[in-house]
Amino acid sequence: MKVITTNNAPAAIGPYSQAIVTGNLVYGSGQIPVDPQTGNIPEGIIAQAHQSCKNVKGLMEAAGTSMEKVVKTTCFLADIKDFAAFNEVYAQYFVSNPARSCCAVKDLPKGVLCEIEAIAEI
Repeated sequence: MKVITTNNAPAAIGPYSQAIVTGNLVYGSGQIPVDPQTGNIPEGIIAQAHQSCKNVKGLMEAAGTSMEKVVKTTCFLADIKDFAAFNEVYAQYFVSNPARSCCAVKDLPKGVLCEIEAIAEI
């Protein structure tokens, strides 16, 4: 296994890695919409979805792969009413239409509106 660390995604805030490569797959930890350079969280689901996607992209690139090679995502929303708006942003980044689960949850870290985790082929 190889631990992936990058400044292009938020640092881990607990006992976990940003991503792990094993075999020909990278497993990315869930990415909330924290700007890795400033630590700020943008307002609203559209801006937060963009930032979460950018963070996933940063992990994938650090692992030596790309968004086009993502095979599975799991998405968490604080409010299922944001599903359509989230999808509009998500579709701009995950153009290969990977397999996906998406559900609403009671709470997300730091009170954010979305979180995305991804698995990709190297």
